[in-house]
This record gives sequence, structure tokens and C-alpha cells, in this order.
Amino acid sequence: MIPKVKINLLKFSIATIWIFHIIGIIGILYLDFKWFLSATPINISISFILLLVNCRKTSKFLNIVFLTFFVGIVAEVIGVNYGLIFGNYSYGEALGYKIYGVPILIAANWTIVTICSASISSQFSKNFWIKIFTGIGLMLLLDLLIEPIAPILDFWEFDDGFATIQNYIGWLLVSLPLHFFFHYWKVAINSYFTHHLFLLQLIFFMTLTLKL
Repeated sequence: MIPKVKINLLKFSIATIWIFHIIGIIGILYLDFKWFLSATPINISISFILLLVNCRKTSKFLNIVFLTFFVGIVAEVIGVNYGLIFGNYSYGEALGYKIYGVPILIAANWTIVTICSASISSQFSKNFWIKIFTGIGLMLLLDLLIEPIAPILDFWEFDDGFATIQNYIGWLLVSLPLHFFFHYWKVAINSYFTHHLFLLQLIFFMTLTLKL
């Protein structure tokens, strides 16, 4: 008789994202750069799905998912096609299928980064505005790590060759209402999955930035 094994969803999810990110770092740096880079959409998709699965029971969670996904894709489409919000830039091919020049997975990434940073910031203070700006600060920190290597990874590239102050002001303006509604709706993420996922993104891009 085969014994039944009870799988803890949270532990399984955390282990999965750690494995995928670590393999991604090793693969990009030391094995096949192009092949592992081409797997980026898979990594983002898995992270997004596991975020939904682990946090789906949270009150107002779906509200913030739809809001961040919609606002993220609209802001990026405006940015890419009109040079507004973030500056003049364009996306490469590494992030997969595009709509109006913007990879669909970028909207998923807006959801991931917003929810993870807001979830972490909610533990820093009980003050409404401190939580909002702490979350935005975490998002900007991550973007600062990504920008130097984004062209190398074929994620995106600015026409001037580097992100200007407009990009970071744009991030502030777009993420402000997202964090506002996250805390206004009192979305409580009762899971440390978000903490692990945000930490992994920091480690992933910090390592690649230092090595590449």
C-alpha cells in the first residue's frame, strides 16, 4: 500500500520559486545564457500563478489583482507607444507575447511586485501613508537593480541607453494609487510567500547586475 503524502501548498510554492530562481541564476551566468533567458516567461508565469493560488482567499485580493494588472498594462502601452510616463523605451523579445508593443507578462509582473512590496510594507508601520511609501520605495529599489541589466537580458531598452529620472517619477505616479487601494481595501496577505518572492527577485537581479 502506498502511503499518502500530504503536501503543504505554501512550503511547496516557496520551494518551487527558490528552485526556479536559483536555477535561472546559475543557468544564465554559467550555462546557456540564451536558453535560460528564453525561459523567463515560464518563471514569471509560475510565480504569478503561485501568488494567486497562495493568496486567493484574502479579502479584496482579486480586486487588487485586477487593478494592478489593468493599470500596469495600460501604463506600459501608453509609455511604449507615446513616450509618456516612463520615457522613450521599447521591449525586447525575452518577455514573450506582446500587445501594442508590451509583453502581457509585464502586467503580471506589475501585480507580483505591487502585491509583494505592499504585503511587506504593511508590517513596517500601522500608519497608512508610511505603508504606502515604504511599498513604493521597495518597488523603486527593485527597478533600480533591474534597469542596468534590462538591455543585456533583452527585457527593455531606453532610447537614451539608460533610464532617466522620468522613469522613476513614472513608477511613483503609477504605483501610488495601486498601493493606496491595497491598503485602503485592507488587503491582508496572510502568507510569507510574498516575502520570499520579493526577496528572490532582489537576489536574482542583484546577482546578475554584479556579474553581468
